[in-house]
Amino acid sequence: MEWLFHEKMDGNRVRTEVQAGIATFLTMAYIVVVNPAILEEAGMPRDGALLATVLVAACGSILMGLLANLPFAIAPGMGINAFFTYGIVIGMGVRWETALGAVFVSGAVFLLLSVFRIRERIVAAIPPPVRFGVAAGIGLFLAFIGLQQVGFVVGDPVTIVRFGGLNVSRIVFVVGLLGTGWLVIRKWRGALIWGIVGTSVLALTASRIAESWGEQPFAAMPDRWVALPSTEVMFQLDIAGALTWGMLLPIFALTFTDLFDSLSTFVGVSEVGGFIAPDTGQPKNVAQAMLVDAIASMLSGLFGTSSGTTYIESAAGVEEGGRTGLTAIVTGLLFLPFAFFSPLLSFVPEVATAPVLVLIGVFMIGPIRKVSWDDFEDAIPAFLSMILIPLTYSITQGIVWGFLSFTAIKVLQGQFRQISLTLWAINLCALASLIFGH
Repeated sequence: MEWLFHEKMDGNRVRTEVQAGIATFLTMAYIVVVNPAILEEAGMPRDGALLATVLVAACGSILMGLLANLPFAIAPGMGINAFFTYGIVIGMGVRWETALGAVFVSGAVFLLLSVFRIRERIVAAIPPPVRFGVAAGIGLFLAFIGLQQVGFVVGDPVTIVRFGGLNVSRIVFVVGLLGTGWLVIRKWRGALIWGIVGTSVLALTASRIAESWGEQPFAAMPDRWVALPSTEVMFQLDIAGALTWGMLLPIFALTFTDLFDSLSTFVGVSEVGGFIAPDTGQPKNVAQAMLVDAIASMLSGLFGTSSGTTYIESAAGVEEGGRTGLTAIVTGLLFLPFAFFSPLLSFVPEVATAPVLVLIGVFMIGPIRKVSWDDFEDAIPAFLSMILIPLTYSITQGIVWGFLSFTAIKVLQGQFRQISLTLWAINLCALASLIFGH
């Protein structure tokens, strides 16, 4: 193994890498439950989406270990799955098969950007306040979706939204949110997955009590524990339908979100683990890692899920001592058995996954502190990017108006040199989406 991982792989090193892989798996295993639940809202069969989630997490992580020799794990990304379901399928009325085609095309674009090293120009062109605002906006969006799922926030003809009141299921949600939040605060390994398990058990008990009181049950035990994997969404993507003018900006948004999710993860985790190359100041093997990320996104479209991306939870494995690709390979292998537990995982009710969505919103809003709020040239685009995502129920609109407002402010300030040709091209795509996308 030493020739593959470029490390002396004695017993202690292998043991450390395996433990690190287990730690990473425990911190991100929640995606096996949460991602199919979100994709089901798009009309996709839950069991099929579960298998796709498992396959992307397994194949992507194993490829990361083999090709990039980094302890970074890959799975369908939170935020991207929300954009897939609520932005493209529900928001734009696009068939999920066409949306999967868009995922595949965005992965192919990402692959070309990686191979021809164009991604550096795009990275340099994207204004940081827009990037920070979009990340925070997606966090707010996910939290809003979680609150809606359990009726904690409901629609209102006068005030648009309002508090939905308390009943048995919403009390379970509150208890699950506080309990899972406490596990996160205590830095409990696998806090989110344990929160889902605990809230599901509580929901099952509370649902039976509610049913005895005449209320509608909201959780029930499955009639079986294991089943053969469901392949009903595999290779159902519609690439031809995705290659239309109306899908131009969604494809760009998928590529943009995946690109910056991955880059921010590479930089952040590499800083923690000391994977920064001293001569360039860039993360080691970043070219190979971005290549794997692009391949994972293409596999996502083929297997039947939203785009795969590198997970910040990989930091858990790095903190456990993971330093080579063996950590990522172990993490990927641990996902595979879940392909056979679709009945058990499908039992998990929305009241158990909603607290996790809210907490992920807390995690994702962190980048907004990097915005210079005293500098309104940065603050306005960041704020528009952040606030328009949940208010328009569209990640696309947040990205579009973030770009356009940043460019407009620079033009009004006469700062034309701060607008690169790449950013002008991005703005043209944004304008085209507003004109032709509706």
